[in-house]
Amino acid sequence: MNLSKLQTTVVSALEDMKGKEIEVLNTAKLTPLFERMIIVSGTSSRHVKSLAQSVQEKVREAGGSVNSVEGEDNGEWVLVDLGDIIVHVMQPMVRTYYNLEELWQTTPSGRRKAAEKLQSETNEA
Repeated sequence: MNLSKLQTTVVSALEDMKGKEIEVLNTAKLTPLFERMIIVSGTSSRHVKSLAQSVQEKVREAGGSVNSVEGEDNGEWVLVDLGDIIVHVMQPMVRTYYNLEELWQTTPSGRRKAAEKLQSETNEA
């Protein structure tokens, strides 16, 4: 499945299940491991699990494959590895805490701010 179709399938699956604050980050220039990162919030552990399951089902129905899934047991943060796309389905508090959007910013200033924030949190601990 090509990247565009895979991305459209994932976003559609998340929208159908009422995923909140869907963000698609182009990570192609940041890592050779995957082309896109999609981050979405679920309102509860049950919603997070349902969003992740919906993504898996829709991708398989469209002819794609799921490499692996992590975190389904607790439902706070589920990672779905689709090869070219990594999907992070998170509860809002977990998403805010880890702030992946800032960490994976494609601008140098965004990455620098994320590194500074991480360093200050490490020093406080």
